[in-house]
Amino acid sequence: MKLSVIIPVYNEVESILTILKRVQDTKLASEIVLVDDGSKDGTRDVLTKLMGKKGLNVILHEKNQGKGAAVRTGMAAAKGDVLLIQDADLEYDPRDYPELLKPIQEGVADVVYGSRFLGKAHRVTMFWHLMANKLLTLMTNILYDTILTDMETGYKVFRKEVIQGMTIRANSFNFEPEFTAKILKRKYRIFEVPITFNPRDYSQGKKIKLHDAFEAVWALLKYRFVD
Repeated sequence: MKLSVIIPVYNEVESILTILKRVQDTKLASEIVLVDDGSKDGTRDVLTKLMGKKGLNVILHEKNQGKGAAVRTGMAAAKGDVLLIQDADLEYDPRDYPELLKPIQEGVADVVYGSRFLGKAHRVTMFWHLMANKLLTLMTNILYDTILTDMETGYKVFRKEVIQGMTIRANSFNFEPEFTAKILKRKYRIFEVPITFNPRDYSQGKKIKLHDAFEAVWALLKYRFVD
């Protein structure tokens, strides 16, 4: 089983080499696909120097399009049997990869979500951000008759065939609800496993805003009834 780790990147010059090393240290990724989404802080210069290195596929968007667009580019380029989405901001710990991959390796899941709310270690911060995540997950469960605990998690792992023939349109943070809606409607087997989580606060560059929550609500409603 070959693993492709997809890392969407936007203005992460201070963390990109750290997260890259952490992913490489797991020794689990057959390839790492880094998609720079029009960074303006020097990230592109760092990634350009990595082009051509073994096991790395560096892709540069000419302009900023959004996280969803970067993930879609990464998914299209990935060659692995299993794809794993990894944020570049150090909130998620690649040391959780073995637990994330295990349900797929054992043949009991097609998709695995790393849940921030199943009891593993996490930084205590941002009550209202937590509530927004809980409410969006509750809405997902009601609309799609499921029992997820963390729809918005950045850790999503899935067999490549899950997205074959699936059209993902999201360009921004609404990738999470659109992807979730479509895999739930297709009745794929989903497992959740607990992950550690060290969130940045808004002063450190947290990018999800109120309008993103409204976009997520609209996506959940829309894709309940259309494909």
